[in-house]
Amino acid sequence: MKIDDQMYEDIFAEEDVTEHVTLNKSEATATVLDWAGSLFAALVVVLLVMTFLFRVIDVDGTSMESTLIDSDKVIITNLFYTPHNGDVVVISHGEEYEKPLVKRVIATEGQTLRIDFDTQQVYVDGVLLDETYIQGNTIPGDAEIPEVIPEGKVFVMGDNRTVSLDSRYHEIGLINVTDIIGKAQLVIIPHSYENTEFGAVPKLDFSKIRYIYSD
Repeated sequence: MKIDDQMYEDIFAEEDVTEHVTLNKSEATATVLDWAGSLFAALVVVLLVMTFLFRVIDVDGTSMESTLIDSDKVIITNLFYTPHNGDVVVISHGEEYEKPLVKRVIATEGQTLRIDFDTQQVYVDGVLLDETYIQGNTIPGDAEIPEVIPEGKVFVMGDNRTVSLDSRYHEIGLINVTDIIGKAQLVIIPHSYENTEFGAVPKLDFSKIRYIYSD
């Protein structure tokens, strides 16, 4: 059978279309894979950042007032972090207390600590702390306070000294450095109290976004 020029053109045209469609499918698959790879890489970066650079935690309770109040959301960091006096830190748990805690580092390993409960004064390495951040009375707890903080430990207290469950009490005790999740850096969703018929309740107050300074 003789194949004329028109039939050749029709055959080649069909082959061109087939190759073109195959090429488009290949490009689409490659594009999808590229997007999937980029998305996976982005998720890995986010997870690494959230794990090693910063996290967002919720303040639960009144033990850190007036530095932090109930419901505040705070950014904490833990990359290469070493506790220092005055840092506000998040702790995974206490000696017998299993919930996370937000407290202030008062003394670190090797430092001497003395709390004069009669005068409400705290001395670290013989120096009186200027604790302008506290409210309430620094009352004694039921735990023995060591004169020298042991290796790998820190002594912490809340800024609202009257109600804070902290290293003064056996439930919390001295904190292992390895149990510190990170240092509180920035209040990103702050609150203030609003008086209602049900009492004072936290309400959003973005005018109080602030960096948390160590003492």
